[in-house]
Amino acid sequence: MIGSLVHAYTPLILWTGVGALLFRFLPESFPRFLGRSLYWVGVPWQIFALVRETDFSSNIGIVPAVTIATLGTGLTIAWLALRILIWLKTQVKPAWLDKIEPWFPPLDRASQGTFVIAATIGNTGFVGLGLIPALIGDGDLSWAVFFSVTQNLVGTFGVGVLVASHYGRSETQSTPLTLLRDILTVPTLWAFAAAYFTQSIAFPNWAETLCQSSLLFVIPASFLLMGMRLIQLNGIDSLKAAAVPVALKAVILPSLVAIAVTLLGLNHDARLSLIIMAGVPSAFASLILAEEYNLDHNLAASSIALSTIAILVTIPIWLVISY
Repeated sequence: MIGSLVHAYTPLILWTGVGALLFRFLPESFPRFLGRSLYWVGVPWQIFALVRETDFSSNIGIVPAVTIATLGTGLTIAWLALRILIWLKTQVKPAWLDKIEPWFPPLDRASQGTFVIAATIGNTGFVGLGLIPALIGDGDLSWAVFFSVTQNLVGTFGVGVLVASHYGRSETQSTPLTLLRDILTVPTLWAFAAAYFTQSIAFPNWAETLCQSSLLFVIPASFLLMGMRLIQLNGIDSLKAAAVPVALKAVILPSLVAIAVTLLGLNHDARLSLIIMAGVPSAFASLILAEEYNLDHNLAASSIALSTIAILVTIPIWLVISY
């Protein structure tokens, strides 16, 4: 397990550090440019490559169902937590609130959108698919792959875009027509469709190589962006503000999934894959969506950083629970 964690986190630490160093030499507008480039080009490229290699013939029913149920549960508990925080701060205002207020996230509209996305959507691609093979050895990887593909399609660039589009605009600007337009123009969904319908077509060697080379660029670019945003944070205070969404994402949600998969009687590989996927750190896509839709990129970066630290503690727990 230690080896798999080192393998997964070495590039994260390396490229995030490089991004933090480079930020001082780059224009202030560069992180937003990089985030939008990942949204429109990088992530669709990565999804296209992943989908072309995915076998959709097995587990096509239950895994997407479990993934969507996990997303729905995450959205529900995130929304309830957000409503409770707003109620405490604006309506009740108890005397003890001042003592714990530094642990509250900002509650403006942009921050609410980031809160929901960070508490719901995880990094199933790099961290999840990076850890699962080492944790289950020669076991069945299809559960993890299907979870990752479904979450990217339905969660990150489906639900995530809807949430980001809604909270990234004023209430008067967030209309059903606007939300529908944003969903229909998500480049990742078009990349998924293009890859799915061309699975049976053999590409020339150079084209296949170009597809698979996405990992050489997209993941480092995502980490560079995170490093540039982390260097702008206000130290420990920013991490405190991310405590609530990270607790929901790293502890509450995977605990609920652990109970559900146990009751369903799934085998060990399925249980471990689904629990780990539910508890992976907040998605790097939350930072990309924050850049694209003008959400709270500070809260997004803080949630990614704190949940990345949290998984070092939670993975041994999920390993024990899954047996």
